[in-house]
Amino acid sequence: MTVEEFFDIFLIELKENPELQDYYKFLGNSSSFGFRKAYFIQRLQYIANHIDKKDVAIWDCGCGFGTTCLFLAMNGIKSFGSTLEFYYKQIEKRKDFWSKYGDTSLFTASYENIFDNYPQKESVDFIILQDTLHHLEPIADALKIFDTVLQKDGKIILIEENGNNIIQNTKLFLRRGNKRVINIWDEKLQKNILLGNENIRSLKKWEKLFNTQNFTIKQSNVQYIRFYFPQFFNENISEIIEKEQRIWKKNNFLKEYFFFGLNFIVNKRK
Repeated sequence: MTVEEFFDIFLIELKENPELQDYYKFLGNSSSFGFRKAYFIQRLQYIANHIDKKDVAIWDCGCGFGTTCLFLAMNGIKSFGSTLEFYYKQIEKRKDFWSKYGDTSLFTASYENIFDNYPQKESVDFIILQDTLHHLEPIADALKIFDTVLQKDGKIILIEENGNNIIQNTKLFLRRGNKRVINIWDEKLQKNILLGNENIRSLKKWEKLFNTQNFTIKQSNVQYIRFYFPQFFNENISEIIEKEQRIWKKNNFLKEYFFFGLNFIVNKRK
């Protein structure tokens, strides 16, 4: 199943399941539909492009509602996800919906804090971290866990926000100031959890952190996405995406400070 085919069915699911609509805002303002779709499909396509075989062990760390794992299942790829908070309640209902289109038994999920429970040593080929890494604290401990569970040639697929983006940094500062790490009470686990408070970082800052552990960022796989404002996506979406991809590769200033999304691959050093 292609990303586009998955997205079309995903829209049907959203119409049938209003509980997903506050998070996935595709059915609201039609003027931003193309803008949101472009972001969604580019991120999912990036993951699909870097999982090159089916017979692998994949851990979606912070899988949320399980959308990425469901896409992988529709393509015959097994994965397991871990998540916290309200997302978990929706996963079985979603698996029931998607069972009409593929084998959802390929996707399993658990509610857990990764600092309490994580996969066995060198048991994972790929770790997917989508909008998750900036939440994990202490970050050094999280990276040590990833180093432990990944096989020697294992990879981390990172889908993040660009921590250098001027507009997003301004919005976050107005919302939470410089309070980048907070404690939250988890009702299900009955304990306090340390949480990165939208603690997004630039590629250089991520690289510095990964270099302190047993990891290397593969620069040739770095991708920046989302530059234009929503009104531009009323035109042909694929053409706008192609324009954005040309811009960041040519203009370092715009790439660093005005592109919103950041995708990259981290390799475990052998």
